[in-house]
Amino acid sequence: QVQLVESGGGLVQPGGSLRLSCAASGMPVSLHTMGWYRQAPGKERESVASINFRGITNYADFVKGRFTISRDNAKNTVYLQMNSLKPDDTAVYYCNDLSTNYWGKGTLVTVSL
Repeated sequence: QVQLVESGGGLVQPGGSLRLSCAASGMPVSLHTMGWYRQAPGKERESVASINFRGITNYADFVKGRFTISRDNAKNTVYLQMNSLKPDDTAVYYCNDLSTNYWGKGTLVTVSL
């Protein structure tokens, strides 16, 4: 059974950084395309970043240069390093296995003074 568990969210001031983690079980992240999505209050869920089995990454324009997706195959975990955070980045962030469409339950990121 595939499980994805996100962690690392919290309250951070504008300009700050957070690192989100997505711990996977039941499948190897190294062989799947993994993605981070987010959903802000009152808005639709949107793609943030993805990494495929070759390690090729893609980013939404609104996070390019600020966020970095990576993975640790030994820990079977995918990360999202978020720098220069803005209030507009406030959302619940979800991890997704694009290969099987499994989702985690999300972790809340709040960017505020």
